[in-house]
Amino acid sequence: MMGFFQKPFGYEPILTKDDLKQAVKKKKGPRATDWKSTLLRLWKIVDEQRVLLIIVLLLVLASSILALLGPYLIGKMIDMYVTHGELAGLEKGIVLLIGIYALLAVSLFLQNFWMIGIAQQTIYRLRTSVFAHFQRLPIAFFDRRQHGELMSRMTNDIEAVSSTLNSSFIQVFSSVITLTGTVIIMLSLSPLLTVLTMTIIPIMFWAMRWITRRTAPLFKEQQAAIGALNGMIEETISGQRIVKAFSQEERMKGEFREKSLRLKSTGFWAQTYSGYIPKVMNFLNNMSFTIVAGIGGVLAFYGHVSIGVIVIFTEYARQFTRPLNDLANQFNTVLSAVAGAERVFTLLDEQPEEEVALAQKHKLLGQVSFQHVYFKYEQAEKAYTLKDVNFNVEPGQMVALVGATGAGKTTILQLIARFYEVSKGEVLFDGVNVQQIERQALRSQMAFVLQDPFLFEASVRENIRYGRLNASDEEIEEAAKRANAHDFIMTLKDGYDTVLVADGGGISQGQKQLLSIARALIADPKILLLDEATSSIDTVTELTIQEALDVLMQGRTSFVIAHRLNTVHNADIVLVMHKGELVEAGPQQKLMESGGIYAQMLQSSSHHLEE
Repeated sequence: MMGFFQKPFGYEPILTKDDLKQAVKKKKGPRATDWKSTLLRLWKIVDEQRVLLIIVLLLVLASSILALLGPYLIGKMIDMYVTHGELAGLEKGIVLLIGIYALLAVSLFLQNFWMIGIAQQTIYRLRTSVFAHFQRLPIAFFDRRQHGELMSRMTNDIEAVSSTLNSSFIQVFSSVITLTGTVIIMLSLSPLLTVLTMTIIPIMFWAMRWITRRTAPLFKEQQAAIGALNGMIEETISGQRIVKAFSQEERMKGEFREKSLRLKSTGFWAQTYSGYIPKVMNFLNNMSFTIVAGIGGVLAFYGHVSIGVIVIFTEYARQFTRPLNDLANQFNTVLSAVAGAERVFTLLDEQPEEEVALAQKHKLLGQVSFQHVYFKYEQAEKAYTLKDVNFNVEPGQMVALVGATGAGKTTILQLIARFYEVSKGEVLFDGVNVQQIERQALRSQMAFVLQDPFLFEASVRENIRYGRLNASDEEIEEAAKRANAHDFIMTLKDGYDTVLVADGGGISQGQKQLLSIARALIADPKILLLDEATSSIDTVTELTIQEALDVLMQGRTSFVIAHRLNTVHNADIVLVMHKGELVEAGPQQKLMESGGIYAQMLQSSSHHLEE
């Protein structure tokens, strides 16, 4: 028997009983505090529908009273009519019972209907709040987390809260009322039988405590395991080309199997322990019925209680354990929901991008200046990614950023776009500190053409329009023509209305770049940030894209990360980066004549081309 529990369904569980004990110890302390704060925050969200919620609670109270009233009237009717053999007036009692149960049915329908509405509205607001908060979080937040794990919080965790609000909330409240009313009526009829019926409570309390101390950490672990598995799946699907290119299919299957086994093992123990609850409750329910029937029969034989009272007690004994059973069963659902809600609120507690109090909607002229800029991605890091970077760019100039991989070129673009804040120093636009300019106003006057452009699962027209949402169809087509994208668009099945699959699958890398250039053109930005768009394109396509880029950069301040030096021969300024430091800066001709690092890089590049 022990072997079965150690290897459920023929596999070795990753979460053993020793792991379970450790998890219980770890979660035992702070769990109650988390419960209170999480439930309080959920209540604040639900509280906006306070009036309707109060009506639902009143209906739950009414239905609970009606459910208790039915068995009581049946017992009294047995004593008044059946045991005495006088059936006159029985029909009135039957009509009254029918009326009670009809009202009970109506109140149950209304409370469930309205509670579902409250729950769905609450979940809608919670889900939209989380998604809106995502849009305010800094890029650094997404860099540190798996996207699939974040998606799991938006779906699985919120869905766990939804299922609890839809059903568990009413059941818990109803069970508490039913339990309280049952005890009061039972005490009024026979204190002795009530005490005997309640002998099961200590056993029930001990059993539930033993179970829930184990299920609480397990359900939290299960939610975390679901998030980790979803993150791995999303990452693998997104990087499927890389997986196949490096023949890592078996490794990915092994990693998936490990995470899946973790979830399977955690789910097994969570469901195993929680599965004890209905068995324990059924056993205690039968024990309670046996006590009432056996001892109640003896008391009735000696005339201490009537037959009707015994009938009432047998029904109430079942109603007494049923709410306890409901509470025990729903407790696991609530545990899962609280675990999910905690993870959701953890997201909402993440610090969003903040604006200074007097941030302005500055209209950019195109002048950019870095003054003694130091930067590191994590404050705990000792070394700076950028060290004392200084340069000044006038409006309309083209700036080429060159240097080895990891030199800090992309970091400079990230700081210009204010995806990150500088650690020391200042980034200025037209003499104004970037921190004094609203992010939205700043980025709305910029456009990006990245090495691997991202396209949405939408039509070609809508992907271009993403640069400026109020652009007309004529403006979109004009931008596509200027970007050299119009001709290939017209060869697609539905032209501009062709719906692209996720991330532009189905069209070539060069065509994706042309669409991203058209999107940048439609935005009509003052500043362009380009991560060399032609680095992974064939020579013929490169010429087409370069022509489009030349059109795009006309009259705009442009920062271009140059992976191939021959692509930036028109640059006004060249910034040479080396290990986070700006080692050379100036016009291209001047740097070539100085015979420094840039001249050596250019000579090396020419040598490779000749070979």
